[in-house]
Amino acid sequence: METLNRYFVERTDDLLAAGAGLLLTAAYPDVDLDWIAWAALVPLLTALKGASVRTAFRRGMVTGMVHYLTLIYWLVHTMRTYGGLPWYLAVPPLFLLSAYLSLYIGVFAAALARIPGVAPAMAAAPMLWTGLEYLRASLLSGFPWELLGYSQYRHLHLIQISDISGVYGVSFLVVMGNAVLFLSFAALTRRPWQGRPIRGRHVLSGLAAVLTAVVGVWGYGVFRLQATGQAVAAAPTLRAAVVQGNIDQMIKWDPAFQEQTVEKYLILSRSITPKADLVVWPETAVPFYFLNEPKLTERVVRGVRESGAYYVIGSPAFEQINGDIAYYNSAYLISPDGRPTGRYDKVHLVPFGEYVPLRQWLPFVRKLVAHVGDFKTGEMGKTLVVEGAGRLFPAADRSDIRIGILICYEIIFSDLARAAAKNDAGILVNVTNDAWYGRSSAPYQHFSMAVFRAVENRRALIRSANTGISGFVDPTGRIGGMTPLFVDAVLAQNLPVLSEKTVYTRTGDWFAATCLGITLITIMREIFRRKKHER
Repeated sequence: METLNRYFVERTDDLLAAGAGLLLTAAYPDVDLDWIAWAALVPLLTALKGASVRTAFRRGMVTGMVHYLTLIYWLVHTMRTYGGLPWYLAVPPLFLLSAYLSLYIGVFAAALARIPGVAPAMAAAPMLWTGLEYLRASLLSGFPWELLGYSQYRHLHLIQISDISGVYGVSFLVVMGNAVLFLSFAALTRRPWQGRPIRGRHVLSGLAAVLTAVVGVWGYGVFRLQATGQAVAAAPTLRAAVVQGNIDQMIKWDPAFQEQTVEKYLILSRSITPKADLVVWPETAVPFYFLNEPKLTERVVRGVRESGAYYVIGSPAFEQINGDIAYYNSAYLISPDGRPTGRYDKVHLVPFGEYVPLRQWLPFVRKLVAHVGDFKTGEMGKTLVVEGAGRLFPAADRSDIRIGILICYEIIFSDLARAAAKNDAGILVNVTNDAWYGRSSAPYQHFSMAVFRAVENRRALIRSANTGISGFVDPTGRIGGMTPLFVDAVLAQNLPVLSEKTVYTRTGDWFAATCLGITLITIMREIFRRKKHER
């Protein structure tokens, strides 16, 4: 009977861990139950009580697998539709990536289970989680897709702290909330943590800590919203427009449709009223090598001259370097007289999409985009210069305005936007092609993360996507327009051009790095302590 009871308890705890994974996914777009993030980890924490380190790791892995399989399920659609892979080859990569990402939640759970006291364990939880998120964002080129803090992208007062701590500060706060909810639940049900009772003073201390943190963050948010609003009111403005061409990915690279694609973008651009200062086309909006195909290039240049605006245009590019051809995923800045004034080359390439890592060991892997050879990386932090900006912006206190470009999923890497802002970018532009994702939740998830790049650096952000979602984000994180998916669309808005360099712009991920450092030191101390005890 005791064995049977133990079996049912263990299966219940496994179900709790799986439930935590589902709750985590529900906090993100396009389910968007963001409030649930504050309680999503409670079932996992409940399942860790009394668990061994090995069992805790397994339950953390269960949470992670359920979460990531339901969060990034759209990878299968991408690989089948545009990679040409059958089901039996498209599904395993999803499981492999989910298993890798789940390791971080597994380590989080195992480390917590090793801490005997409930107060130390719950105090350590936010730091452990945040440090591991930072590790995930950095290791093996990084994949910081939908970190926990991103779930709160619509709560402006909470996310203003990002200009100090980045998104990691919001993640830290949300895990604090989960820890206190768990303490309250465990105290009410009189269940111990690793054999030690949870007392009322633990709950009161936790409540005091989280309330102090939330009030402090909220108060800072009120202050920064007001201060940023004043800075925006005094700043020079730029009238920007995004053009969403809605070009079918299946015909995008067909030479027979190149001229039709260019003409569609030009027609949509001519519909912008009143006239814009800057028009942004999406990633690879011109599906040919701009400046290397005279007829199509001249058509684009003539359209730019007719509009009299600056244009940012996505296009592939190539150069000859020491006899070899180097290919780039690029964005050009074209002046109103049709003159290309700068080119940004994508820095953070998509593994197996734009290059094949460990090519010599993985020659069988088929890439998801059609091009000759691998793309090469560009210069991190490079900005494109709108010359003589005083002509466009009478209130500008300098002659040039710099634009920071982020291509496709570069927007999820905070260090790239920070490098551009640090290099005096007064505005951020994200050009992307989310047609790969179909009508899944991925375009909504992608857009949600862009909000934080604006807040972290106090820069307005322009986002132009081939099939959506296009829109604008102001320096407070307020979304100023979002296009629907798979429609032809044009949006225009006046945006401020700011020059402030925030704490985050100047110092980067110091907060998350500190959390990781303390976490690693604590783990190492525990390992040495155990080895010493075993002797």
